[in-house]
Amino acid sequence: MRILAILVVLIIGLMAYVRLSPIDAGRWHVMPDAAAPGDATTAGSFKAVRRITAPAAEVLMAVERLALATPRTRLLVGNVGEGMITFQTRSLMWGFPDHTTVAVQGDLLVIYGRLRFGKADLGVNKARIEGWLETLGPLTEPL
Repeated sequence: MRILAILVVLIIGLMAYVRLSPIDAGRWHVMPDAAAPGDATTAGSFKAVRRITAPAAEVLMAVERLALATPRTRLLVGNVGEGMITFQTRSLMWGFPDHTTVAVQGDLLVIYGRLRFGKADLGVNKARIEGWLETLGPLTEPL
């Protein structure tokens, strides 16, 4: 019984740590340069680059609407006027935070999602970003 109690306390402690850890917004509000359309996947991150077919502000406003309509997603830092926005999306059960930065670089929309804790996100960032891109439709060119 004592081992079970210790295990429960450890799990609750881990959940609290994941949900309550402070966030350094400046650490996440960064964007790697993009040279051409394409996708890049690394352990725990996904970057999608698409050529835009509408004004940058219009595309960023559309992405902002999509992001904020995504469950458990909030604006972390940035805005359309700045040309770069970073969102935080938390997993349903544990509340693991993923950070997604969106920017327009020239005529390219760059969406860069990455996890904060762990080494693998099981494709969650890629699925979310591809869903946003699919919904954006005519504002970006397909690959």
